[in-house]
Amino acid sequence: TRKKRNQFLDLIKGSNFKGEPSAGTYFQVLDYSDITDENDVDFSRRLVKDHKLATIPVSVFNIGQQDNKQLRFCFAKNDETLEKAAQIMNRII
Repeated sequence: TRKKRNQFLDLIKGSNFKGEPSAGTYFQVLDYSDITDENDVDFSRRLVKDHKLATIPVSVFNIGQQDNKQLRFCFAKNDETLEKAAQIMNRII
């Protein structure tokens, strides 16, 4: 999992998504506050609709659905899928 996580994070270094490397999971939490003020549910929906990029809004796991402008990305994907996702993420400003 560490190899895939590092690969994913390396691929999105040019993006406006920010986060610390995750540990012990197949998901990377990334902050998107430099991109938009949208809440995480709305931004996640827009990423699917406009970019075909599926994410999980973190607020759905929080008590009171507190929105910290973070999304979860699954990096347990094949190289081609990670590269496609990174290309999309690197274009979002």
